Amino acid sequence: MHPPSLPTSVLLNRRQLGTLALLAPWGAQAQAQAPAYPARPVKLINAFPPGGPSDILARSVGEVLQGVFKQPFVVDNRPGAGGNLGTDQVAKSPADGHTVLIGIDSTFTVNPHIYKNLPFKLSDFKPVMVMASSGLMAGASPGTGLRSMAQLVQKAKQQTLNFSSGGSGSPGHLAVEVLSEATGAHIQHIPYKGNTPAVAAVLAGEVDAGVLATPGMLPHVKAGKITPLAVTSRQRSRLAPEVPTVAELGFKELEQEVLYIALVPAATPDNVVQTLQRAFAEAMARPEIQTRLQALDLQAEKDSGEAMVQRLNQASERYRRVIQATGMKVE
Repeated sequence: MHPPSLPTSVLLNRRQLGTLALLAPWGAQAQAQAPAYPARPVKLINAFPPGGPSDILARSVGEVLQGVFKQPFVVDNRPGAGGNLGTDQVAKSPADGHTVLIGIDSTFTVNPHIYKNLPFKLSDFKPVMVMASSGLMAGASPGTGLRSMAQLVQKAKQQTLNFSSGGSGSPGHLAVEVLSEATGAHIQHIPYKGNTPAVAAVLAGEVDAGVLATPGMLPHVKAGKITPLAVTSRQRSRLAPEVPTVAELGFKELEQEVLYIALVPAATPDNVVQTLQRAFAEAMARPEIQTRLQALDLQAEKDSGEAMVQRLNQASERYRRVIQATGMKVE
């Protein structure tokens, strides 16, 4: 006598259970074998020279992350071509979260409009975070005798003044072109390899002036070795409140900010990117980092993901119009 046949649904359920039973050890094994992140030291590629604001910020955040993840976070400075060299290196690095780009927005918002055939684009990266922002400061070498923006513009209409910048395509380069276009001033742009040597050039009197990242200018302004003329931020500097904004002086078109950003290669897994985003956000909220930001006159930021991409794209479009109007180019 044959046993009663089982319903098809019961047979399917048994088969499914059998399949799950076979797959379960494989799933557990795969989960056990999934490498923890970070699995080895993480390299923070700073696309600008040591000593500048992006370098200081990278080292400060890296120190915190090293303590959190119990893996070294090593800053590797790869300056050159307005941040292009270090940025290209990260774009071509393994997309596993162990190489992170630390830089400033101009590499993506200015450089595409002045460099031909850039080997990378913003879509080659996934955004981690806009860590901070700062304005620029227009400062003059005391040897020039310049004490105000009005004096600078008047003198530059009579003779050519030399202005340093952190390199072709840098925020300072853009500011110089806008200043010249807006006022009719005769300015010779002198590019240096980063903000720090550009500030040193003003300090040493190698150039007449510069419009450079405020954090690099402030110590020398406080020491009386650089004469501050204006800041390009919307508000006055917290550390130099006596210095007027460009808008207060009638040059609102000179308003400009620098964004300090972190990105990874585009193919980096989303879970790794999210881990980095949380870690960066938590690091930036630490009291010791907040204190460092205040000392550098940096404003803490928190944009990530699509909000960060949108912010960079908006800045890029604004700078594209400026560059076309001024004829700004790589020197």
